[in-house]
Amino acid sequence: MRKCFIPILITCILCACSDQPESPSVLKLSPSGNPLLGLPPLAIPENNPQTPEKSALGKQLFQDKRFSADDSVNCARCHVPANAFIDSLPVAAGIKDQFGTRNSPSVINAAFYTHQFWDGRRDSLEEQAKDPFVNVIEHGLSDHRKIVDIVRTDPDYIKQFRQVFGLEPAQISIDQVVMAIAGFERTLIAGDSPFDQYRFGGDSHALNDAAIRGLAVFQGKGRCTSCHKIAETSALFTDNQFHNLGIGFGKIAGKLTGLIKATRQTEGKIDAPVLTNAELSELGRYAVTGNKADLGHFKTPTLRNIVLTAPYMHDGSLANLAEVIEFHNQGGFANPFLDTEMRPLGLTQQEKSDLAAFMEALTSSQFADANYFKQR
Repeated sequence: MRKCFIPILITCILCACSDQPESPSVLKLSPSGNPLLGLPPLAIPENNPQTPEKSALGKQLFQDKRFSADDSVNCARCHVPANAFIDSLPVAAGIKDQFGTRNSPSVINAAFYTHQFWDGRRDSLEEQAKDPFVNVIEHGLSDHRKIVDIVRTDPDYIKQFRQVFGLEPAQISIDQVVMAIAGFERTLIAGDSPFDQYRFGGDSHALNDAAIRGLAVFQGKGRCTSCHKIAETSALFTDNQFHNLGIGFGKIAGKLTGLIKATRQTEGKIDAPVLTNAELSELGRYAVTGNKADLGHFKTPTLRNIVLTAPYMHDGSLANLAEVIEFHNQGGFANPFLDTEMRPLGLTQQEKSDLAAFMEALTSSQFADANYFKQR
């Protein structure tokens, strides 16, 4: 899939938001006048260009509960618009209130990830959107036929798919459904945090003293930028790579031989196994690549808007930011595949407090109002 890199401030994305006042869109003018300050250009697939109509259709599909085995689960079940597009649970809950094995990350800024899911098994938002529908824990469908049947027969969807894709009902497939969902998700992007105003906007007063000290810890003693990258003109706060921090690895210590064998027997179809088996889930990136060097490795999440998205880690095992900082300060959990950057930091209480203040300053300005999402 070819992608073109274009500036994010493009008319079609802004219109996708402004034309939908009820939408929980994050592309709203902020105090600095630039809601995208600090973000790099967004890659848009050439075969799935952004349009306001496509984004509106994607939002509707995102919220449709009929796309599940018993009409009870939609994408917004785990990615709640009124809650920063998370569910605030340690691990996701799907159909019949079954619980999976992994935490639901926010969709905000997911458009900047080069891999989707904690283990990176999909490379695009389009491909990612297909999997939850046919996962036994999540939407519970055996295949995508129910979804396709609905959009081919629902008069409103027929009209919208004809307008957006130029297709008649019999021509619609799951591919167009997920293209629209991905188009909606690409409007859910946010920069312009106090850090961005300070670093990229030239406002020396945007950060308080504690946050400025925390930035120094973040870039220095804390070694946070090893994985949570800050570039010269933008900052995604992720390296889009995979690392073993030791979280959850204790569950599979001594069981690797059997788990590796079980993974090989899945013939590459790992979505259901890793979400239904807590031990297989802890294999992380290995289940995708089959490379033992990837055992227990999980994707580096962005730190943008991190104070809004607790609990943390791939299994939701750390309840708050203080626990995350202390975990890293202790050097993670020892195991044979622990990332080389994971070692004790020796941070003082003041440094830990300052580091937390800095991460709070990564909250986009439009989210400073606690009612921002609930108003939409």
